Amino acid sequence: MQVSVLGFGAAEIGYENASQSTVEQLLKSALDAGLNVIDTAECYRESEEMIGKAVGNRRADFYLFTKCGHPHGAESAANWTRDSILESIERSLRRLQTDVLDLVHLHSCSEAELRKGEAIVALQTARDRGHTRFIGYSGDGHAARYAVECDAFDSLQVSINIADQEAIELSMPLACERGMGVIAKRPIANVAWKTGHKPANSYHHIYWERLRKLSFEFLRTTEPEKAIATALRFTLSVPGVDTAIVGTKKPERWEQNARLLEAGALSETDYNAIRERWDDVAPKTWIGQT
Repeated sequence: MQVSVLGFGAAEIGYENASQSTVEQLLKSALDAGLNVIDTAECYRESEEMIGKAVGNRRADFYLFTKCGHPHGAESAANWTRDSILESIERSLRRLQTDVLDLVHLHSCSEAELRKGEAIVALQTARDRGHTRFIGYSGDGHAARYAVECDAFDSLQVSINIADQEAIELSMPLACERGMGVIAKRPIANVAWKTGHKPANSYHHIYWERLRKLSFEFLRTTEPEKAIATALRFTLSVPGVDTAIVGTKKPERWEQNARLLEAGALSETDYNAIRERWDDVAPKTWIGQT
C-alpha cells in the first residue's frame, strides 16, 4: 500500500457525536486533499456506520483500516476469542459497506493474550477468508514489542509524539528491520498544551503533565499553528513511520495540515533536540499511552 503521509482518524467523529453531514464533509475534504487512509474501530461508537454511508461510493479512493477486540465498546471488557473477532470483522464489513478491509488491527490486546495465539489465528483466518488484505497490531509498550517479535503481523500502529517516545527505541527499529508498515497514532499528543491550562478531558492529562516537565521551547511560541507543525513534523520524521493518523471535526483542517507539512521533515538538529530533551527528562515510567 502506498499510503498518504496523513490519515483520517475516526475516533473523534464517534466519541464526539458528529452528525452524518459533518462526516460527509470531513471525509470528502480529506479525500479531495489527497489523504488515502481512513482509520476507525468497531468500538468508536457510530464511526464505522457513518464512514460507510459517507464514502461507500468512493471505496476505490482510499485504504480502509479498522480494529477489533472490543465488540461492546471501549468501556466494556475486551473479547479476544476467535469467534468474537471473526464476528466483529464481518460486522465491520457490513457497517463500512465494503467487501474487503485493507487492514484489521488487534486493538490494544495485551501481551499475555497475544501469546495465547487465539486472537492472532482469528485475524489470520479473516485474511484467509478474504475479509482483510492485511493484519496488524495496535497498541503500545512491551505488547507492541512482542507483536513485532512474533512475526505474525503486517503492520504496527503505535503512539509516537513529542510526549510519547518509548516506541522509538522499544519497537520501531525492529519493526523497520522486519519491513512492517508503521502507523503513528496520537501524533500531535492531543495538542494537550494548546490552552496553557490542564485539559478538561482526562484522556489528555498524562501528556499535559509530561509536556510541562519536558518544557519544549517551541511550545512557548505565540504561533500555535507553528507549534502543531513542529510536533507533527517530529512524528513524521521518526524513521519508519509511514503515516500519522489525525482526527478532527473541522473539514477545513485537512488543507491546513497539508500547509503545516510543506516544510517537510524536521532538520536533524531540531529532531535530535527533541529526542535529547526526552532522554534527559523522561523517566522509565513514561511508557507508551494507548
